[in-house]
Amino acid sequence: MSEPQTREPQYQACVDLAAQKGLERLGLMSSQVWHDDPRRLVFVLARYKFVAKMFSGMRHVLEVGCADAFGTRIVRQEVHAVTAVDFDPLFVEHAKANMNPRWNFECLVHDMMAAPLARNFDGVYAVDVLEHIPPGEPERRFVGNLVASIHEHGVCLLGSPSLQSQAYASPQSRAGHVNCKDAPGLRALMSEFFHNVFIFSMNDEVVHTGFYPMAHYLWALCCGPKKA
Repeated sequence: MSEPQTREPQYQACVDLAAQKGLERLGLMSSQVWHDDPRRLVFVLARYKFVAKMFSGMRHVLEVGCADAFGTRIVRQEVHAVTAVDFDPLFVEHAKANMNPRWNFECLVHDMMAAPLARNFDGVYAVDVLEHIPPGEPERRFVGNLVASIHEHGVCLLGSPSLQSQAYASPQSRAGHVNCKDAPGLRALMSEFFHNVFIFSMNDEVVHTGFYPMAHYLWALCCGPKKA
């Protein structure tokens, strides 16, 4: 029996791919977001697009706190190789199960609070991770291990909800957010570890250089590691 035919032939590839490969699947976290708050998935993917454009052309980059790694493919599209790590084996297991060979990347269980990943990456990034790590010594250990995972010319990109955004955060988000920062606080932390720190604002899917207290999300783009 022949496959159904689309009325416009240029869309037949959609039917053919579904018949050959099946439909793509969401991950554990992205599925829950798509179910509960569909537009939030747009915001998350936009964050990954920003990382992808900043790291475009790099040889090998490290993602820390990848969760279900649904957005990692966007970064993989712009770089030669990605290693994605998370401290939760359940998320890593599901990420591997959903891996598409066309956008293959390494996915490992690793706790960045315990130790760096002993490789010289060109860049390291963490999307929505820093706010889950207590301030003070724990956050400094975390950032220090990020620095120890990149080479001397490596770049770090951290994204986190702003302190000001927490008045509007959902109960689920607030439950894990123990360390949201304002722009000066994020700059101060990252300046302990990098010679150059550039702060960007983000509202919904738009990255800009607007007024920091009105930003829902903050990025710190850091280069020039202060390695011992």
